[in-house]
Amino acid sequence: MSKYTLEVKLQAVKRYITGNESYQTIAESIGVAKSQVITWVKLFEVQGEKGFKKCYTSYSSEFKLDVLNFMNETGTSFLETASTFNISSPSIIYRWDQLLKTKGMDALEPKKKERPSMKKETKKVEPEKSIPAEDTMEALQAKIKHLEMENAYLKKLNALVQMQEKLQTKSKRK
Repeated sequence: MSKYTLEVKLQAVKRYITGNESYQTIAESIGVAKSQVITWVKLFEVQGEKGFKKCYTSYSSEFKLDVLNFMNETGTSFLETASTFNISSPSIIYRWDQLLKTKGMDALEPKKKERPSMKKETKKVEPEKSIPAEDTMEALQAKIKHLEMENAYLKKLNALVQMQEKLQTKSKRK
């Protein structure tokens, strides 16, 4: 749903067309940006009331290219082009223009917006690779060495802690 109703938009346009108020004063009274009032007026001038009716559509790549060609040939702005072709926002045309310049014609193709279907993934059980006995024996020996070193380290650390505790108790007695 639109933030501003059809009546509000039409009143703003009529206030401007009568010539008594500027874009800025109308925008301030409604609480909208000046550019939005300009867009409404341009849209009304080109299409009348039907220009305010929202139509959500997916534009074909041919239509997008026609719009961009029209804009380049006639020298109209994004705003004027959007109101001519009843496109909801001039920024859409700007985006098309940038996509065409950077990524080419393929970027103008409409994208699917539907959710992908959920597929059940079957877990494939891979057969275990047979590891030669030497590799596992070497790996186990390396692990044993590592654990022995860790154990020796912890024993030395424990001995140091006990020695420090003895030194602290001796210093307290004096």
